[in-house]
Amino acid sequence: MKSTRRLLYLFVPLAAGILIFTACNKSSSNNGTGQLEVRLTDGPGPYDAVYIDVEKVEVNVSSDSGTSSGWQTLPLLRPGVYNLLNFRNGIDTVLASANLPAGTLSQMRLILGNNNSVVINGVSYPLKTPSAQQSGLKFNIHATLTSGIVYRLWIDFDAGSSIVTTGNGGYILKPVIRTYTQAIGGSIKGYVLPSAAKPEVFAIQGTDTLLALPDSTTGYYFFGGVNAGSWNLTFHALDTLYRDTTIMVPVSTGVVSNAGTVTLQKK
Repeated sequence: MKSTRRLLYLFVPLAAGILIFTACNKSSSNNGTGQLEVRLTDGPGPYDAVYIDVEKVEVNVSSDSGTSSGWQTLPLLRPGVYNLLNFRNGIDTVLASANLPAGTLSQMRLILGNNNSVVINGVSYPLKTPSAQQSGLKFNIHATLTSGIVYRLWIDFDAGSSIVTTGNGGYILKPVIRTYTQAIGGSIKGYVLPSAAKPEVFAIQGTDTLLALPDSTTGYYFFGGVNAGSWNLTFHALDTLYRDTTIMVPVSTGVVSNAGTVTLQKK
């Protein structure tokens, strides 16, 4: 199978630090507060561990009444180092949660510290992140925070594509990130067996392709924040003794679509 292009993921050069994200607008409210949760999850990567040092999460909120605007720092539940590979296949962690004035949520900024590293074959290497240390990774959201509504936003790192090797044997963190909210799209879950086939799962819709690496014991996989509509799931066996298989799964907004269990057959 040819290598996948993760077209739902946008490459974010640290020098620019910009990722464009359009969220679903909700009806506005002139008073009250809405709750914003920022969650961290991860796409797969061929490493022992990928550690990122989360220092701050900031949002730029413009109140409908015009009484409050500008950057605000959200209180982190646990500042410090996170291993991205702990948050695969639908597992996430809440980075920050806060009540904010109902109004326009225009931007978010993730600021990383200096303690970022990657572990490869048991050896730890520092990850250089010069631009992120200065101004952070900025996301243009353009959404309306509605009074009484919990607005959940996921920061989905693609660990496999976010690390670049330098010419002198070092490593640089250049985040490839996708963001999505609970209000956008749905999810797909399922199982693929046997583990001896060493399967990969590709979710394909038009020109968009996502990759999941199933749990090596249970075969469980998960795709979060996918667009509504029909998705083709291709189960690719890295062990060439097994046949690849493709099925179609319909996805609805706000629904977790269960693709069931797929068992790959030998050739």
